[in-house]
Amino acid sequence: MPLSEFALIERYFRDLGARRDTRIGVGDDGAVLAVPPGQEVVAVVDTLVEGVHFPAGTAARSIGHRALAVNLSDLAAMGATPAWALLALTLPRADEAWLAEFTAGFAALARAHDVQLVGGDTTAGPLTITVQALGLLPRGTALLRGGGQAGDLVFVTGTPGDAAGGLALLQERMRARPDAAANSLDALRDRFLFPTPRCATGARLRGVASACIDISDGLAGDLAKLAAASGCGARVDVTQLPLSAALLAVAGRAAAEHFALTGGDDYELCFTVPAQAPLPDGLACTAIGQLVEGRGLTVCRGGSVIDFSHSGFDHFAN
Repeated sequence: MPLSEFALIERYFRDLGARRDTRIGVGDDGAVLAVPPGQEVVAVVDTLVEGVHFPAGTAARSIGHRALAVNLSDLAAMGATPAWALLALTLPRADEAWLAEFTAGFAALARAHDVQLVGGDTTAGPLTITVQALGLLPRGTALLRGGGQAGDLVFVTGTPGDAAGGLALLQERMRARPDAAANSLDALRDRFLFPTPRCATGARLRGVASACIDISDGLAGDLAKLAAASGCGARVDVTQLPLSAALLAVAGRAAAEHFALTGGDDYELCFTVPAQAPLPDGLACTAIGQLVEGRGLTVCRGGSVIDFSHSGFDHFAN
């Protein structure tokens, strides 16, 4: 007997996470959430469409993980601590094996960040997943894109470009260098399939970063958005990009630089800090450039400007 919508929700999503500040969760017409005194709510939403955001046939566990991860990354960029999520799931059919794997991927990341699923919707149609995530932060401490000033240093977390390299491997658009080890290939694929949202870093940047954005559409394009919101230009030195050993081994230096600047799906944080301001101890990040007077993004190699015009991924322009 086909699984009904009610049975699907009861079996896979009703008890996904638990928080004391959730008064009413899954199972009613709406969620009732208690916001702690002195806190503000940050709301974000993202949609993943098969064939656009992930290749057809991608493992359900990865899709569940990524559907939540992309939203947690947006919360991280605002400096918010994740709390709740809502899920709208459009399925070609109610495949229980697929649902079990999807839920496992979603739930594992939700547990890691103390996120409770508090509502959503299911319907039939082409595979599409929309998640809205809600986070909390102390009133007046949100990180914004528009707070940077000329002279601020530009930092990035992690190793941008890995996810784009992994996707190129999954789609067979890139042939690995002959001497690339299998574990390097696997590492890049995993960076696309199971991105790591930098929630703890985002929270530590409250009161430190002058501006922040997450890297979803490519480092160059997203930094350009941050700079424009701050009324500045930006200058990046490709020799300072933190390229992973795996990406260099698989793609080589030139391709690795291109992936790092233009590739999406990293879900790292790009942020700015006043030049003389100290960073929190142990913060894993790399200085790659500076905000400058003017407009636009300038890419350099050492002291020389290089030709670069890629503006980042745009669903309606690419």
